[in-house]
Amino acid sequence: MASHTSRCLGKLAFRGLPSLAAAARHGGPITAFVPPTKSVRAPFVSRTMSAATQEGNNVEHAMEMLAKADAVCFDVDSTVIDEEGIDVLADTLGKGPEVSAWTAKAMGGNVKFEDALAARLEIITPSRKQIADCLEQHPLRLSTGVDTLVTKLQQRGTDVYLVSGGFRLMIEPVAEELGVDVKNIYANTILFNDDGEYAGFDSNEPTSADQGKPKALSQIKEAGGYETMIMVGDGATDAQAKPPADAFIGYGGVVRRDAVAAKADWFVTDFEAMIDIASKEKSK
Repeated sequence: MASHTSRCLGKLAFRGLPSLAAAARHGGPITAFVPPTKSVRAPFVSRTMSAATQEGNNVEHAMEMLAKADAVCFDVDSTVIDEEGIDVLADTLGKGPEVSAWTAKAMGGNVKFEDALAARLEIITPSRKQIADCLEQHPLRLSTGVDTLVTKLQQRGTDVYLVSGGFRLMIEPVAEELGVDVKNIYANTILFNDDGEYAGFDSNEPTSADQGKPKALSQIKEAGGYETMIMVGDGATDAQAKPPADAFIGYGGVVRRDAVAAKADWFVTDFEAMIDIASKEKSK
């Protein structure tokens, strides 16, 4: 019986209960283990302990900002969805390779965004009907886990925005699927003539030009009175959004861009760790 008790005590000691093991060695009374009282930061401590294993320039800061964020802004193409919407549209119109080359330049930061946007639209000149047909034939696919992340953020009272250099017409169905209000979309507006044919794009949209995302986030922050804002995205234009974003989380789950990873406070290839943080009550 005594040897059985010793083995049990040994197992408990191995599991991190040294007080029991010490009592057994010295013949003292064995008392029940009482866990220490959690501090208000306890839910965050377990996350910061793993920050050293994550990629990024300031992972712990990004995690802390996400834990307290009252607004999170997501890029859409290759972040919220697992493809580039404009490339999907170009493929359906037989202009895929030409447009994809411009997309890669824009996302890698090798050309001004407004130049890449104008060039791609001039190649495909999409009509309103062609965009509608594209979305019917090829509904845009959500990246794995992003719907859960958005839901968790909203449940804890964090506002979610979609900030994209893509097109509002293509993003609205994505926002609807995620439960994001269309008024929280900041994206480009394609112009059509009375016949529904392509007539250009609205250059007044903040996301229609380089440095457009920091401009959009400034507008969002001012209008919403937010204290802590995060930007999440895969591209160079997303990295530009800090500031006004308090942290930039780079996403490489669709495509890894080394230039983006080099600038990210935290660089992730899936949304699991972010979901874990978003699932906790928002910290103060």
